[in-house]
Amino acid sequence: MNVAIYARKSTEQSGVSEEEKSVTRQIEHAKAYALKKGWSVHDELIFVDDGISGAEFVKRPGFIRLMNALKPRPAFQFLVMSEESRLGREQIETAYALKQIMDAGVRVFFYLEDRERTLDSALDKMMLSLTGFASEVEREKAKQRTYDAMLRKAKAGHVTGGVVYGYENKEILSADGRRHHVVRVIKPDEAVVIRHIYEMSRDGHGITRIARRLNEEGIPAPRKGVSGWAPTAVREMLYRPLYRGEIVWNELEKFVRGGTKQRRRRDEKDWIRVSAPELQIIPDTLSMAVDERLARRKNCGGRGLRDIESPYLLSGLARCKECGGPMESLGRDYSRRKGRFYGCAYHRKRGTAICKNSLRVEQAHLDKILLQAINDVLNEKLLEVAVEKALQQLRSGQDECLDRRMRIKRELSLIEAHEVNLVDAIARGETMDPLLAALKVEQARKKSLILELDTLFHQKPMVELDVARLKRELRTKVTDTKSLLERQPAQARQILKALFEKPLTCEVFQSENQRGYRVSGEGSLFKLLPTTAASLCVVSPTGFEPVLLP
Repeated sequence: MNVAIYARKSTEQSGVSEEEKSVTRQIEHAKAYALKKGWSVHDELIFVDDGISGAEFVKRPGFIRLMNALKPRPAFQFLVMSEESRLGREQIETAYALKQIMDAGVRVFFYLEDRERTLDSALDKMMLSLTGFASEVEREKAKQRTYDAMLRKAKAGHVTGGVVYGYENKEILSADGRRHHVVRVIKPDEAVVIRHIYEMSRDGHGITRIARRLNEEGIPAPRKGVSGWAPTAVREMLYRPLYRGEIVWNELEKFVRGGTKQRRRRDEKDWIRVSAPELQIIPDTLSMAVDERLARRKNCGGRGLRDIESPYLLSGLARCKECGGPMESLGRDYSRRKGRFYGCAYHRKRGTAICKNSLRVEQAHLDKILLQAINDVLNEKLLEVAVEKALQQLRSGQDECLDRRMRIKRELSLIEAHEVNLVDAIARGETMDPLLAALKVEQARKKSLILELDTLFHQKPMVELDVARLKRELRTKVTDTKSLLERQPAQARQILKALFEKPLTCEVFQSENQRGYRVSGEGSLFKLLPTTAASLCVVSPTGFEPVLLP
């Protein structure tokens, strides 16, 4: 019998037992417990989440791997944890996860209590609710303890988060050599850069020009591994109170929704503001001048609503081959030519130090050639190939479906025979506990197989598909698609999103005296297939490489 092990350590360490503080210790004890029971332990069946809250169910890799391992059939019969709270500290999500595990035919054991979790009776379900309630209450208490500790640190001017550009975190040790708290200390070289940013803003430079200037000067960006300074980083710095000598804490709060943690902004009256003149990098006069300019720009710039959907065909749907930045539509006068042009956003916003691609191509010209290239791809020959591939996959899937049905029926027959033997053994008065345990395992497996068989029986059989109708509907779909492509940009953008799962790539090329973009991409006709086929198969990808000259 194979056993899986799940171990988790919470991010909220206050108030937890020593057993919970180390996933390594949890795994060691779980292995010992499993071996004592005579179960086989395999490393690939050990699932771990280290430093993740029990309220998180979406962004928890180990837990996700565990749940995925249940399908289509788990490779283990038992799951061992230290206690129920390791699976989660949110009542509803934890109960649902346990139900999914048990419905897959896996038995769940907690080694701290040497107890099996069952859901066979109303009493079992009530006990699950009570333990889930207790775990969630403890999580809320731990959250409150953490909040109180952070509040004390914030009011004392201590660090409550990570490293901020312009400062370094310095540990303050207690008498016994342990870390007592952490404070921020100004980094002179980064402070010079921050003052430089504020001075450029005061002198009338926008955030894009400032980002370009910093990249041109070769100043390292705050985050390593990114494509230089971005305008968004500059904006964040211009509005950061810490540079003005004020610590602001409690702006955001975390809450759980949909099985994951989210953040929302608190009311400003709940913010904690602490004066910290020793952390001031920007002089008051410079700070006031920048604030006045930003306020004037905000008032003059207007607050009109923008459409969520871009009116330009390739905006957000294409990337520059050289730097990976998005292609954008520009409306300024480039090379004394009026109109709109496509170009690399990183080149314009972050400068030549990040991307040297300065090529601008007329928007209307590029759109026309691109749409024509897609129309050319949607030809009669390609449609025939797509249909044949779809039908081939359908037939293969139907054969596998029939084989699986036969295997399930044979296994159900064996289970029923085994159940009869177990019942007879119980009637003869043999040892009750192991017989009942074996009977429960067989019943759970039987239930799982019946559900799978019911799903397979409801799949649409291949014989119901009219091949001629399938081809006819696909041709009609393609004809409609070609018609919609001519009504750009709104309809064409939606079609491009459907056909291409990944952004198109724009690569600069030069031939004799001409320069242009070679646009390439991979797509699929999957979204164009009739519903009867699209629900069962995927069409092989199609590609194109239109050449687009300026």
